[in-house]
Amino acid sequence: MDTMTITLLTENVDTSVAAQVSGEDLWLAADELTHATGWKLTPDGFCQASLCIPIPPGREAEFTRADGSINLVAFAHLRGQALVHDDEATVWALDASTAARSATRTSLEAPDFTLPDLSGRLHSLHDHRGKKVLLASWASW
Repeated sequence: MDTMTITLLTENVDTSVAAQVSGEDLWLAADELTHATGWKLTPDGFCQASLCIPIPPGREAEFTRADGSINLVAFAHLRGQALVHDDEATVWALDASTAARSATRTSLEAPDFTLPDLSGRLHSLHDHRGKKVLLASWASW
């Protein structure tokens, strides 16, 4: 398995990291995981500040290898996050955490955006706060 540079898109930062792709798994060195996500592998599991998520007993081989690399796909699934990649597996996108998605759903507030109408006049969602808005979308793919 060769190490290659991939682009990792996260909710906080887009970064280039050295990684090994093995089928649908993405293996990162421990320091690359910390650099890209803020999570660090410790004896207690994956930790970020005072929050630690232990590796499930008996499943260590899914998450770590003898060389110290970490399977970001397994870690993302453990946290309830999706991790997807392009066809060449050179760009990977890590979904927001379950807590972040839950907070957005709880607020029922759509993120702001601005789009032009057919005349080219710009409309922003924030201009319509407090009003009922129907959003219709369409994609050809």
